[in-house]
Amino acid sequence: MIVATAGHIDHGKTTLVKALTGVDTDRLPEEKKRGISIDLGFAYRETAAGDVIGFVDVPGHERFVRNMLAGVCGIDYVMLIVAADDGVMPQTVEHLHIVDLLKIQRGIAVITKTDRVPAERVAEVAASVRALLAPTALAAIDVLPVSAISGDGIEKLRDALAAAAREHGGREHAGRNLRFAIDRVFTIAGSGTVVTGTVFNGAVAVGDKLMLSPSGIEVRVRGIQKDGKAAQQTVAGERCALNVTGADVAHIHRGDWVVAPSIHAPTQRLDVRLQLLAGETQPLKHWTPVHMHLGTADVTARIAIRRGAAVAPGGTAIVQIIADKPLAALNGDRFILRDQSAMRTIGGGTVIDPFVAPRRS
Repeated sequence: MIVATAGHIDHGKTTLVKALTGVDTDRLPEEKKRGISIDLGFAYRETAAGDVIGFVDVPGHERFVRNMLAGVCGIDYVMLIVAADDGVMPQTVEHLHIVDLLKIQRGIAVITKTDRVPAERVAEVAASVRALLAPTALAAIDVLPVSAISGDGIEKLRDALAAAAREHGGREHAGRNLRFAIDRVFTIAGSGTVVTGTVFNGAVAVGDKLMLSPSGIEVRVRGIQKDGKAAQQTVAGERCALNVTGADVAHIHRGDWVVAPSIHAPTQRLDVRLQLLAGETQPLKHWTPVHMHLGTADVTARIAIRRGAAVAPGGTAIVQIIADKPLAALNGDRFILRDQSAMRTIGGGTVIDPFVAPRRS
């Protein structure tokens, strides 16, 4: 089971993951210096029942929502984290909008830093979190107060995550083509190119010949690591690192996929079902420029609406998205849209047909 954090900057996401796993997910020198998460962090914990939970720790600063979006694609479960002293803040709301638009339906809300405030304040924040969750698919999730410093509530949270992992049961992968979303690429001396990410569909084994999409470069899997240990195979719903040959780091980027060659089919024009957030102050008009986030990719694009119509705030419509560069997408993929300046989330939806002809008004 893959779990992602979500929530405002300095609400204790990284500290909580460390309390749960013993791993400090802030790996960059700048993160250490500034005391904030900038990029994605990863950790693992094996439960008493033998289930492995992969944690994706996302940055909470508004400047790094792009990185957050790359981290929450393909997750199974979310920990929405709200500090007891600050309460609900802007990125609490935006992160919740994002996971709701991605149709994440399992999770837990965690009230952190409870050692800093009286019990009355904890209850007040918990009530505001429940109100925030009420209109979303996560309305029924538990709200749990914890302190990563004193340890209060941490064991109860571990138990809740272990129970969720038991119930998860994994994703069906037999007979499905591989799709692996890349979120990091780097070189290891003596090994070569390594990509990390999430297996969306299918399975991959050492020796498999695959393809980078949308670039079309052929690669071979030289090695696999899961939770820092060598493995022969990895399947849908797992995070892992793939050591690949056939491409160097200059040819691979966050947003690329490793796929079975039979489903390599880059596209730039997609029919989608779009939901515009109710909080938008203006309708979404024909030919509006946007940022489209699909998988770990972020591409600029335009919205084409039939006969020049518009999508009202809170409304849903079938529209066409014309991307400025090729991307890999399939029917059923979820996506997020942000405004032209990439400063706010405006909506999201589902890919209906990723291979469509230009539309005539």
